[in-house]
Amino acid sequence: MDAASLGRAAGRRVAAAFAVLGLLLFAAAGTLRFWQAWAYLALLLALVAGVLRYLARHDPALLERRMRLREKAPEQRRIVARSVVVLLALFLVPGLDRRFGWSSVPVAAVLAADAVVVLGYLLFLRVLRENPYASRIVEVEEGQRVVTTGPYAVVRHPMYVAVLLIYLATPLALGSFWALLPAPLLVWALVARIVGEERMLREDLDGYRAYAERTRYRLIPGVW
Repeated sequence: MDAASLGRAAGRRVAAAFAVLGLLLFAAAGTLRFWQAWAYLALLLALVAGVLRYLARHDPALLERRMRLREKAPEQRRIVARSVVVLLALFLVPGLDRRFGWSSVPVAAVLAADAVVVLGYLLFLRVLRENPYASRIVEVEEGQRVVTTGPYAVVRHPMYVAVLLIYLATPLALGSFWALLPAPLLVWALVARIVGEERMLREDLDGYRAYAERTRYRLIPGVW
C-alpha cells in the first residue's frame, strides 16, 4: 500500500474512532452542552491528525506498523481486552458525571490537563521519530535494532510514559474527578504489558539485555 492509500486508510480509522468516542461522551452526558468534551475532542483530533500527517509524509512504513491491531501473543490480547474496558470507563464516567453533576473540576484544572495531553502527544511523536519500529503491537521484526537514544536513554518504554500522561490527564480534561477512579487499572494494564513485552525483547531482540542493564528504569525514573 502506498503512502497516500495508507494515509486515507488511517484517516478513515481515525474518523470512525472519533465518532465512537463522541457518541460515548455525549450519549452518557445526555447533552451536547459539554464544553470540556468539545475542547478535548478538538484538541485530540488536531494532535492525532498532526501525527498521521507526519508519518504519511516521512515514515509510511511506521504508519503501516501503527495500523496493525491484532496482537500475536494470547497474553497480550487479554491485556488489550482488559485495557479497552478501562478506557471505556475513562470516557463513559465523565459523561455520566456531566449528566448527574457528581463533581466539578475548576476550569484552570481542565486547561492544565489539556496541556498535559499535548505534552503526552509531543513525547509520543518524539518516540516515533526516534524509533522506526515502534509498532502498535508487541513484536520483533527482522532487522530491528535496539534504540538507545532520545527518550530511550532515560527509560526503556517512553511510549508508555506518553500513554500514561495522555490518559491519566483525560478525566480532568473532561471535567470529572470520578473518572480518576479507573486510572490505577490503566497503570496495571501497562505494567502487565511491559512485563510481557520485555520477556519477548530479551529473548528475540539482539542487544536488548545489555541495553536493559544500562538503562535501569522501564517507565518512571527512580521508581520502576
